[in-house]
Amino acid sequence: MAENNGRRRSYQRGPVLLRGAQIPKETSDERLLREGQGADWLHEDPWRVLRIQSEFVEGFGALAEIGPAVSVFGSARTKEDHPYWQVGYEVAQRLVEADYAVITGGGPGAMEAANKGAWDAGGISVGLGIELPQEQGMNQWVNVGINFRYFFARKTMFVKYSSGFIVLPGGFGTLDELFEALTLVQTRKIRSFPIVLVGTEYWAGLVDWLKESLCEQGMISPGDIDLVQVVDDPAEAVRIATGQMSASA
Repeated sequence: MAENNGRRRSYQRGPVLLRGAQIPKETSDERLLREGQGADWLHEDPWRVLRIQSEFVEGFGALAEIGPAVSVFGSARTKEDHPYWQVGYEVAQRLVEADYAVITGGGPGAMEAANKGAWDAGGISVGLGIELPQEQGMNQWVNVGINFRYFFARKTMFVKYSSGFIVLPGGFGTLDELFEALTLVQTRKIRSFPIVLVGTEYWAGLVDWLKESLCEQGMISPGDIDLVQVVDDPAEAVRIATGQMSASA
């Protein structure tokens, strides 16, 4: 049986924990979106609808009373000795001090940093996990955790129960959450809420591209650039995400 750092490899499929030969070779999302299923969907998809419905019910039930919250996104690959890990930890601590719950994807790296910061500060540390082919699992600093099979159900929870997003350096998953939030705000599908990028050096190239390519070629409006703010200071990120007035205001 495969081991990982002395521990058996685990796979979370919704509320079910699987190990060893029971770990599936494809995810629920992959099965749902797979082409060429013929008429099988007539028999399978109605049951999937009930499973999807149950994810929404469980998510709404678990998060309805957490109070004001901010979602913190970032790379699962960020190591504990990296400066951005400490930034995530401090951001979460400051959010708890401002009476906000902290929501992350529940995984390792920057997510674990934020969950630990919230845990150590005595706050609500939420993890919204997702079924993935590679091992990830819920980190140990989550005190309210939900595991999802489907990305779209999970994404709904991030948006519905957050009053702002703080985005640390990350990869495709982080960018996915960032641009989905920007699209929802831009199209007014949701009320405008603050989206803060932390790390000016990391995000500079992306921001320049938005201005010099998308904006100059008319793909977005000039005002769309203002939907996101870029900072380096964790305290400033929290102030913007929670709508607090600055000390000099």
